[in-house]
Amino acid sequence: MMDPTTDNAGHTGDPAAARAPLETLRAEIAKAVVGQDPAVTGLVVALLCRGHVLLEGVPGVAKTLLVRTLAAALELGTKRVQFTPDLMPSDVTGSLVYDARTAEFSFQPGPVFTNLLLADEINRTPPKTQSSLLEAMEERQVTVDGSPRPLPEPFLVIATQNPVEYEGTYPLPEAQLDRFLLKLTIPLPSRQDEIDVVARHAAGFNPRDLHAAGVRPVAGPADLDAARAAIAKTTVSPEITAYVVDICRATRESPSLTLGVSPRGATALLSTSRAWAWLTGRDYVIPDDVKALALPTLRHRVQLRPEAEMEGVTADSVINAILAHVPVPR
Repeated sequence: MMDPTTDNAGHTGDPAAARAPLETLRAEIAKAVVGQDPAVTGLVVALLCRGHVLLEGVPGVAKTLLVRTLAAALELGTKRVQFTPDLMPSDVTGSLVYDARTAEFSFQPGPVFTNLLLADEINRTPPKTQSSLLEAMEERQVTVDGSPRPLPEPFLVIATQNPVEYEGTYPLPEAQLDRFLLKLTIPLPSRQDEIDVVARHAAGFNPRDLHAAGVRPVAGPADLDAARAAIAKTTVSPEITAYVVDICRATRESPSLTLGVSPRGATALLSTSRAWAWLTGRDYVIPDDVKALALPTLRHRVQLRPEAEMEGVTADSVINAILAHVPVPR
């Protein structure tokens, strides 16, 4: 008879046992991706919170490789869609196809029916196609011809965009930006990391063959479920909840912003702070957890005034100023 303190993944009720498989992810992903620990951690937090991620970085910083390696290390399915101006919504969600043999229409699933969907350069496709992901992201289902079709579990959209090239792009509307749990920036590597990248390629590393690079599954959906169950037991004091709300309300009063963080953003910040607290080995949330996740959770949920933008003000600088001024609970 199975011990009631043991979950389906074989973990005991010990939080450290549930945390162990996720802690090995960083080392496994490092076999293929060099120096992107913050992005890896952010993606793990998003998976634990069942949220979606917007990745922003210049071309060539391993955004696609990062997603493929994460999927391989978690033994999850992944598909990539290159978003282009001529991409249609049905190219993402799927469509009804007429079968001449049966004289009936059958549903042909689109690439959205996967665990990790990489929406590459999402801002290069028109709003009509961008919006095809809204139902999938919020409801985790796709409705075609009035019939809802559930998506696999887990399901995560990881969308990328290039921050330096705006010609021929369609900026994501605020309603869609707000549906991304995190916005992670992928910086250029440090000098030493870049040396390591070039040396690996010189030694024969092939980014298209992760198996040859030694990447193996170290966790899976059952481990994510066990981690989420442990996170649900992480304590959040009323003072921490009030701190999160005060930070979000302060964005609505900032003279540099035309749009502040919505209540959905406040719940997202509490959720990501909770996951981060658990990943760092605590069963309670402290103010430092909130501060650590404030930028990636909130930076895409605010809108700068044009005059502030012209003066060089950024969303990150506004949020950092707010964090410096909102009283921290003792």
